[in-house]
Amino acid sequence: MKTTFKEEDGKFIATLEGRLDTAVADQTAKELEVLNDCMGHDIVIDCEHLEYISSSGLRILLAIRKRAASVNSKVTILHLNADIQKVFQMTGFYNLFEIK
Repeated sequence: MKTTFKEEDGKFIATLEGRLDTAVADQTAKELEVLNDCMGHDIVIDCEHLEYISSSGLRILLAIRKRAASVNSKVTILHLNADIQKVFQMTGFYNLFEIK
């Protein structure tokens, strides 16, 4: 799992690549802690190269959303592949995030 960050146009952008499964969830959650300082910035999570997400990965995204909402920021998720879109729809996550 590879995670990269950049700030662009007043947004924090995190790019996820690989498999976000239980084996890498703790490390990925630590890497994504930088998004906790999003005060005044919206968050974009680019999943174009994300191949798989487990329930542990979904919990990480939910924690990011909760933290962002607490400081009046929003989370947008980009480029979900068809399999991950199905997971988001089945779990109700599709309604929790702005997905493009």
